[in-house]
Amino acid sequence: MTDIHPTAIVSPEAHLGAGVVLGPYVVIEGPVRLGCGVRLIAHVHVTGDTELGDGCIVHPFTAIGGPPQDRAYTGARSYCRIGARTVIREGVSVHCGTGPESATVVGADCMLMAGSHVAHNCVVGDQVMIINGVQMAGHVQVGHHAVIGGNAAIHQFCRVGEYTMVGGGTLVTQDAAPFMCYVDRNVCSGINRVGLRRNGFARETIDELHRLYRALFRSSSMMSHAVNDIRASVRTDAGRRLLEFMDTASRRGIGGRSS
Repeated sequence: MTDIHPTAIVSPEAHLGAGVVLGPYVVIEGPVRLGCGVRLIAHVHVTGDTELGDGCIVHPFTAIGGPPQDRAYTGARSYCRIGARTVIREGVSVHCGTGPESATVVGADCMLMAGSHVAHNCVVGDQVMIINGVQMAGHVQVGHHAVIGGNAAIHQFCRVGEYTMVGGGTLVTQDAAPFMCYVDRNVCSGINRVGLRRNGFARETIDELHRLYRALFRSSSMMSHAVNDIRASVRTDAGRRLLEFMDTASRRGIGGRSS
């Protein structure tokens, strides 16, 4: 059974799963799909071809699935997808994709804290923590288990790797490598040792990632040469995933290289 407050407005196109709770002044427009047990607390606006997975909780004054802040947007059908059990706090905005049949995707078990923004065509992995005031431009990719610190800003088309820690107020204008910590403007300050330990990474893996950090970000060799020099010595799966990320850099390049 659903629980819909008398002041909520629900489009006849919407599909509500079992146990959905819609609080005061919630507005659901268009073919929105809410999974089982979704809770929209109050003053939430969800529109368009948007899906919220089972167990999502959305706090007041959020806007999900609205048109992107992009002059190239023509109104063509696009999508917004939020994974199961993701919590979205006050004042968050998540927009739909800008191109026809494109999507903005936020994974499962994420936390989007107050005032953060996920722009069109971003793809955010599972168990990602986005702290208050984070601003993500269009087409950003964020790997699983990443943490984006408060008021950080990420330039369009950049990638943030898995288990990466982006410090508060950091400006990311190039790819941020997985398993690393970033501060200031594209400064890689070391491996995300605390995050790796908390997520159960073995000592062998942590030690190898630290060795790779020193070879890739603190050596005098060119980045491409450093990657090739150390490739044969990598023994862990995380190390191989780090090198794969470096091999597939976006057009923004890899940030964090020492001067």
